[in-house]
Amino acid sequence: MADDTQMDDDGTDRVPTFADAPVGAVLWRVANVLSAIGTIWIGLMMLLIVADVLSRNILSTPITGVSEIAGRSVVAIVFLQIGAAVMQGRLTRADFLLRRIAAASPATLRGLEVAFALTGALVFGLILWASWPNLISSWATADFFGVQGVFTIPTWPFRAITVIGCTVTVLACLYQATVAKPFTDESLLT
Repeated sequence: MADDTQMDDDGTDRVPTFADAPVGAVLWRVANVLSAIGTIWIGLMMLLIVADVLSRNILSTPITGVSEIAGRSVVAIVFLQIGAAVMQGRLTRADFLLRRIAAASPATLRGLEVAFALTGALVFGLILWASWPNLISSWATADFFGVQGVFTIPTWPFRAITVIGCTVTVLACLYQATVAKPFTDESLLT
């Protein structure tokens, strides 16, 4: 099995190979890379916050900009990782209810999955639509956050992460709605 595939409970590949479905394979890879970046970012933020706490307590000197970076990082990390969560079927859900629906009517369950995926695509598409002008504006005006002369950082990288994350998530939702094998087939019936 390749490292970029996800196995179902029944041992079959959920994510197709590049030869079988190039769009799904590329989307899976991109979502996983973004998620890995988000995970590394979490680790770096933990180290930065611990260093700030130690610096405050031992040296009585805080590290400048930690609160600003941490505040912006939370949103960026979410948008980096949400596409992979959609591709892996790991968004929060009520499995107890889905099991009952799957037992009664697998077709109804698939219809719900498609409806949820299309709703997700719509929501993230709207976020993307609202975020794009902000990205362009922050790039053009060299917008920054922080206290000038003390600590500043440009806002456009964080806005770009939102746009990229939304784009991947919209594509992941559309892929799940139209092409992907259902997440809830056999795993919910057991």
